[in-house]
Amino acid sequence: MQPADTSARAGRTLEWLLQWLPAGMQVKLRDYLVLTRMDRPIGALLLLWPTWWALWLAAGDFPPWKPLLIFTAGVFTMRAAGCAINDFADRKLDPQVARTAGRPIASGRVRPREAVWIFFGLLLLSFLLVLLTNRTTIWLSLGGAALAAIYPFCKRHTHLPQVVLGAAFGWSIPMAFSAVTGHVPALGWLLFLANVLWSVIYDTQYALVDREDDLRAGNKSTAILFGDGIRAALGLLIIIFLAAMFLLGMRAGLAWPYWLALAGSAGLFGHQQRLLARGPDSIGLVAFRNNNWVGLLIWLGIVLAVAIRPLAAF
Repeated sequence: MQPADTSARAGRTLEWLLQWLPAGMQVKLRDYLVLTRMDRPIGALLLLWPTWWALWLAAGDFPPWKPLLIFTAGVFTMRAAGCAINDFADRKLDPQVARTAGRPIASGRVRPREAVWIFFGLLLLSFLLVLLTNRTTIWLSLGGAALAAIYPFCKRHTHLPQVVLGAAFGWSIPMAFSAVTGHVPALGWLLFLANVLWSVIYDTQYALVDREDDLRAGNKSTAILFGDGIRAALGLLIIIFLAAMFLLGMRAGLAWPYWLALAGSAGLFGHQQRLLARGPDSIGLVAFRNNNWVGLLIWLGIVLAVAIRPLAAF
């Protein structure tokens, strides 16, 4: 099943659930769900996979149920919060971009202050989940909240908002290690840095779709920064990411399923590069969605590797 099919199925599921509510409530709730991208789970999945990578590696086996449930729920609440504050920050820019002009705030269906209240509500819910962990994880969560809040504003001031997004998306990694082991080992920070690279790769592909509109609106992104050399830049980032994940596998002593998964991921990245060679920027969205399979494949490799050979504590 393709990620696009996943989004369509999520949209149909939400519509089925909404039909049981009063008509007036259906409209407003639908707008809130679209604001928080609950109808498009691909973004949450790209946040979920590295979180699960970290939980399985931190535990060295199947992770305890408590942190697994806390962090899985936290992925969806924090991603939803990030989407709400992103649309608030982009409320004057989204109407200028074809792909985003129909978003709830840009089209006037949701007021900006409603998005701010939703952001803080989801942030509070996420923090309540974190309170079920330990003190180190709670302190780390403050950094994650700050990254989620500042990311949407970075595209006005730097061509590297994708790096900030990568840090925000990957902050669950040190938190997961802390929740399971009580500290963040070097392996956790290595995985965090690798995830930043991966996030820059797929969000650059995503930014390709809006590159022309972003140039007219004055937005900045790595897709604009890399210009005509975007495939070469992404190729270099892919090589560095795979090298980081290779080093991680060596340091963790992972068994053969992980290496097969990493080889399969390299093949998926090669497919993405071939897609981008076709030229049209719209292909970037197809390449972006393909990263869901990268995340899933690496997670399966880690799960099978630690099942065969549980990791020693580190």
